[in-house]
Amino acid sequence: MLSLLALASSAVWGTSDFFGGLMAKRLPAVAVVGITQGLAFLLLCGVVLVRLALGDPPEWGSWVGWAVLAGLSGATGLVAFYTALASGTMGVVAPIASMGVLVTVGLGVASGETPSGWVWLGIAVAVVGIVLASGPEISGAVSPRPVLLACVAALAFGLALFSLDRGSRDSLLMTLWGMRFTSVVVFASVALVLRSVGGAGRAHLLPLALIGSADLLANALFATASSRGQVSIASVLGSLYPIATILLARIVLGERLRPVQQVGVVCALVGAGIISL
Repeated sequence: MLSLLALASSAVWGTSDFFGGLMAKRLPAVAVVGITQGLAFLLLCGVVLVRLALGDPPEWGSWVGWAVLAGLSGATGLVAFYTALASGTMGVVAPIASMGVLVTVGLGVASGETPSGWVWLGIAVAVVGIVLASGPEISGAVSPRPVLLACVAALAFGLALFSLDRGSRDSLLMTLWGMRFTSVVVFASVALVLRSVGGAGRAHLLPLALIGSADLLANALFATASSRGQVSIASVLGSLYPIATILLARIVLGERLRPVQQVGVVCALVGAGIISL
């Protein structure tokens, strides 16, 4: 079940990231992230209100601190990631950003997790696949700016996933709510200072709402998977989202994969299979 949930989160994340990157070509990345996070927050507020109406009020606990950390790091990662996707090649940017899995795995092992030998083999194969899938950046064939932004996104995503995992062990719903609340406060403050929402209009609300809902669903799937097992395993499977992004970029935008990237995608899938088994 852990493997299926984590793989599902990667598919949803990859799809959400692709369309988020497309929107970031039309609107500032800060506006895309801020509005998608805000709309997802409204959805979560509705769920929390239903829970209150059913007589099951949420309790304060350790999820609060983890939710704040996940919200800050997740929002930072998304802004950097969407900016990179909008200015670079999606098939290159997405695999680099997914290297944040090394941060999550490292934190998981440091906190006492002990993956088996087969899992370590699967992790190694999957990580090699992710590196190969970003082949163009190895040869220096792309602009350094999107690569640097993707690296920032990787570090932020790794910390966000670990924080999301730890908070969800106390309360999944409230961690997601607190995570979105934190990011909404940050982006709302920026919008007030700048007195602008980045040019977003009514026509943008529906696609942004769908992107925000998909990102929220992916977070929930990952948190559920990681809280049922080891975050080091779930994070590797969840980090396969570049495959979905790369395939969509190939189909929709006509971006072509180099041979080294094709090998990387196969390695990532093989690694996921080893971990799942």
